[in-house]
Amino acid sequence: MSVEDLDHRFPKLALWESGEAQPTIKQLQSFAAAVHVPVGYLFLPAPPQEQLPIPDFRTIDGRGVHRPSPNLIDMVYVCQERQGWFKDYARTVRLPELAFVGSAKLNERPAAVAARMAEALAFDLEARAACRTWEDALRLFIGHADSIGALVMVSGVVLSNNNRRLDPEEFRGFALADPQAPLVFINGSDSKSAQMFTLAHELAHLWLGASAISNASAAPVAGFRREEVWCNAVAAELLVPLAVLRADLVADEPLENAISRLTRRYKVSSLVILRRLLDANWLTRDAFDAAWAAERARLRAIAERGGGGNFYRTTLSRVSRRFARALVESTLEGQTLYRDAFRMLGVAKTETFNNIGQEVGVLP
Repeated sequence: MSVEDLDHRFPKLALWESGEAQPTIKQLQSFAAAVHVPVGYLFLPAPPQEQLPIPDFRTIDGRGVHRPSPNLIDMVYVCQERQGWFKDYARTVRLPELAFVGSAKLNERPAAVAARMAEALAFDLEARAACRTWEDALRLFIGHADSIGALVMVSGVVLSNNNRRLDPEEFRGFALADPQAPLVFINGSDSKSAQMFTLAHELAHLWLGASAISNASAAPVAGFRREEVWCNAVAAELLVPLAVLRADLVADEPLENAISRLTRRYKVSSLVILRRLLDANWLTRDAFDAAWAAERARLRAIAERGGGGNFYRTTLSRVSRRFARALVESTLEGQTLYRDAFRMLGVAKTETFNNIGQEVGVLP
């Protein structure tokens, strides 16, 4: 929030800061709510250094990112609470541990791991290509991940607060690895094609058995961390298998035509296609670098104009179908308080809760 916005909402802010006036408790509470910090922080001698509770692998153009926003920190805590609840639920109903979590090693070839992931996910390239829209393809991919036990949550805002939008420039997703409650969160403010890559990237983290927050990118060198480079390579191979891509290439096809055709077929972003064209030696490194820079600039211009839909802004997609079904069942059985269920779902009305129950097949 800018200083100008705060001055407008709190006309005496400058006087408070200079010590010429003191805010009331109610004013302090309003200010804390506006900047998304606990009231107690305002009584400390200096702002605390808030650290993310999971490894931070984010980079921007190869540089590490520091000082996560309150929105990002709160979203990680929300998902950790949901994961903790589901882990307790899984133990109660004796769900088995999931063998795929932690089954891969960094010294394995990305192509080999991607092949195992594709088999476990029943990831059918032709079914994805037949999807009419990006949203359908993403929904299909999420459904496959849900079917093997992953909790996939997609949201562009913190809980249901549309005033707290998650910035895809800050992060695209994160993974919370656990053998009974593996969780992937995807920033729903990103484009649907970018979300496809983020989901594949974060699933690769689950296969490693490693929790992390990422700015997943299709770039061949995505950051300082070996894990991120490896997960990028696995995600690229899972979404666009090199052997299949080579069979789809057309000699002397203009690059623009090739990108347009292949993005529709594989339902991935143009950046992923460019990266795979480089991997297939269809593009030289110089041609790739030039095309990559131009495409990034084009996509940023689209984002600034408000491109991209809000398809995945519903409550159910924000918490994952698997999680919602378990939570509604547990609440109706009296094992979980409605108050706690409402908080974890990010809802305020019983009617919304019942609608979710009907959507997941728990209520008639």
